[in-house]
Amino acid sequence: MDRTETTYFYERLRAVSSGVIETAVTTFLLLIAVEVFQFGATAKALIAAAGALGFLAGPLVVSRVAELGWTTSKAASRLTLAAMGCYLVLAAVDNQWVFMAGVIISTTLATAAIPLVTQIYQENYPAKKRGRLFSRAAMIRIVSAGIFGLLAGWILTDGQSDETMSYPRWLLLVFACAFAMGAFCYSRLPSKPLKGAKGTHPFRSLRFVKEDKLFRHILICWMLFGIGNLMLFPLRVEYLANSEAYDDYKLAFEPTPARIALILVFIPNVAKLICSPFWGRLFDKMNFFVLRVVLNFFFATSLLLFFHSESMLGLCLAAALFGIGNSGGEVAWSLWVTKFAPAKHVADYMSVHVFFNGIRIFLSPFLGFWLMGYVSASSLSLFSAGLIIASSLALLSDYPSGEKARRGAALTEEVTD
Repeated sequence: MDRTETTYFYERLRAVSSGVIETAVTTFLLLIAVEVFQFGATAKALIAAAGALGFLAGPLVVSRVAELGWTTSKAASRLTLAAMGCYLVLAAVDNQWVFMAGVIISTTLATAAIPLVTQIYQENYPAKKRGRLFSRAAMIRIVSAGIFGLLAGWILTDGQSDETMSYPRWLLLVFACAFAMGAFCYSRLPSKPLKGAKGTHPFRSLRFVKEDKLFRHILICWMLFGIGNLMLFPLRVEYLANSEAYDDYKLAFEPTPARIALILVFIPNVAKLICSPFWGRLFDKMNFFVLRVVLNFFFATSLLLFFHSESMLGLCLAAALFGIGNSGGEVAWSLWVTKFAPAKHVADYMSVHVFFNGIRIFLSPFLGFWLMGYVSASSLSLFSAGLIIASSLALLSDYPSGEKARRGAALTEEVTD
């Protein structure tokens, strides 16, 4: 098999394990924090923001991998194996502080590998097919997440009866096995050693923010609509699992783990499964800025509907809209730098992108949980939707650059290192 076929084969295999891991990050870790340990707002925000540390370390990881001369696949595999080790510890030790530390460390290690994987996509997937190949693998991950999320939610519900949920060691062991499978798949991907950016500073990739005006404009807009979306993302679990703690709304149904998994995992993933190929094709052909604005419309609408609904029907519809937007959002988030960055600096650009993503992921949950103490969730969703719409219009103001990227024109001068 050539590089493209080999990468595509193992990425589809890795997608199965990635789907299982996705349910941990989006639902089950916070569910354990709420139901088993009864963590307060600060602890829950720390768990929700755990991935931020890995994103913040992105430039440092890319720099260090380049210095060591490792291939990107070797580095990604080792980071994932370390994350697996954390989950083995979590499965063995039932302690709230060990749980919090293990979640933070493992999520940091897993997310730190993202810029390396984007470089692999740049090297092994042809530009005209990159979005489609990525979205096809994503479909497998979506099916895996949907099935596992529903199954695990059903098992947890059936096992707890009317009592408080017990510590799910078996679930954490499953997550550890998923990381092991992901590490194996990474190790089989064709890749090259990184060529680092000029300089010796470990965060030297950040210089591209200063040197590339268009890149800087995109990052600023993304920061704003990202905060608008991420501020309410972990509150979805809080809104459902801890509704009795708030006086401004009362759910019209019993929020069991199975129903929470249905709303937060299964329905969004069904919508993502249906729409992912569509967004993958649009990414390859459409003006990126227009695509991003359309996706943001789905996110804003979903937030408004979710936090203004108390019925199962309204929340399920909001979950479907979120899944539609998220299916395209994953393609756009993961691959957009391949349209704007010089080929040899894709990992550098992606590390900067995830660095700023880490800032908003870390700050947004704290901001959201803090504001929930002063305003209602419905009012907060209005503010978030307004922020998303305003920043989307700012992004669209550079429409011509998006057209050049759609046609494959070079937007950034090569930098001589």
